[in-house]
Amino acid sequence: MVFFMNIGYKTFAIIGGDKRQLYCARSLANDGFEVVLGGFDKVISMHGVRLMDAFKAAQSAEVIILPLPSVDKDGNIPAYFSDKSLSLKELSPFISGKRVFCSMKDKVLLSEPSLNSSLLSDYYAREDFVLSNAYVTAEGAVKIAMERFEGTLNGARILVCGFGRIGKALTRLLSGFSPELTVSARKSEDLAAIRMWGAKAVRTDELYNEQGFDVIFSTVPALIFRPELLAKIANDAVLIDLASMPGSVDFEAADRLEIDYIHALSLPGKASPKTAGEIIKDTIYTILEEEQR
Repeated sequence: MVFFMNIGYKTFAIIGGDKRQLYCARSLANDGFEVVLGGFDKVISMHGVRLMDAFKAAQSAEVIILPLPSVDKDGNIPAYFSDKSLSLKELSPFISGKRVFCSMKDKVLLSEPSLNSSLLSDYYAREDFVLSNAYVTAEGAVKIAMERFEGTLNGARILVCGFGRIGKALTRLLSGFSPELTVSARKSEDLAAIRMWGAKAVRTDELYNEQGFDVIFSTVPALIFRPELLAKIANDAVLIDLASMPGSVDFEAADRLEIDYIHALSLPGKASPKTAGEIIKDTIYTILEEEQR
């Protein structure tokens, strides 16, 4: 907080979003900053945080924080606690010239080219943010598995498809349950790392040689689970797809095969909004701290 006060920022406006933004606002206020919320018409009151019209909120603050995602395909800022649409174009005169923290900066600038790119910082593009969210996503996915699978994860036959950030987080988290853990990857170095972590390593393109899983987590942003593979390895499993749209599962085939699947999107905001909101705040702090070095 000290470095923040030294560079003169005292007021933050959080415009639009979901529960993550509510917790981000509360955490900022707890750190001693003045915080206003805009686009939260359904929220009656919030201790330590002022609620007002989005345009007035943006006008009153030095720093603007936009949600994740910051803009939808229609150029509106998602505002889940309001029945009103919140146009980025209409808001832009009120945030022009101010420091803005957003997600998916390219899409923000595409929706509103008049914004000054040099004043926009993309917290979503930061590796520290992505890694922190990967663990939150993994924890949410395990929670879903514990709710849907009618056995214990201890001793269960579990597959993690993909060894990226979320796949790694899942592998570490699941190892604590002592399952029969298999992890798939494409790169030879990843396969070696999987073995070093104590799991069975399988090439993703050779998954058709496997079968008998109880729970499958898919993290690969490509169509991996086609009808043939679904019928072979996922027929009796709980299948949790964590890949962004359109997902890694042929959902029509999964329906025909009566597979218990879940396309679990945006898990940080749904499963752990408090932690997810604090990750946004901490990432913003880090960006500003780095600029002072």
